[in-house]
Amino acid sequence: MQQSISLYYYQKTGPVFIGTLWAIGFFLLSYKGYERQDAVAGNFAWGFALGVSLCPTKPCDASIGYNETLANLHWVFAGLLFLTLSYFSLLLFTKTDSPNPTRQKQQRNIVYRACGFTMLGCIALVPIAQHFAGCNSDARPVFWLEAITIAAFGVSWLVKGEAILADPPEVKRSADPNLT
Repeated sequence: MQQSISLYYYQKTGPVFIGTLWAIGFFLLSYKGYERQDAVAGNFAWGFALGVSLCPTKPCDASIGYNETLANLHWVFAGLLFLTLSYFSLLLFTKTDSPNPTRQKQQRNIVYRACGFTMLGCIALVPIAQHFAGCNSDARPVFWLEAITIAAFGVSWLVKGEAILADPPEVKRSADPNLT
């Protein structure tokens, strides 16, 4: 197990790590949402995901050559990607045009905020964990903080797609007369 998710770049699974970032990036690029700012956030997230994949992090193994500038850019891109995902959860997903949102929408907003603040907390803790643990911790705090951030966004995205806490069908029909 690596000290961070990004260190899988240097393993046999490196192409999977890079390919996954590209797939996520293009998925976010294709996301248009409801308003222009949804698409803009998706476009930024796409760029940041590609930046993470193209700028490898500093390896724990000192014998592996790396570029210090790219390693620093990696942290910037990763931080900006995670901040953009937090923005989705906290500000975009919580929007509604209804003056009386459904009970499920109110519950979804609680989940979005919980996920968003969890992501922000993890993002804030990564540099602290990196400073104190670096490559020498069996606990791998950076890996777990990154994994929690990704899982929180995944939950937020599933809730946004109404795979969880969906509005009842009759509410959807009344909100959209085009539904059959």
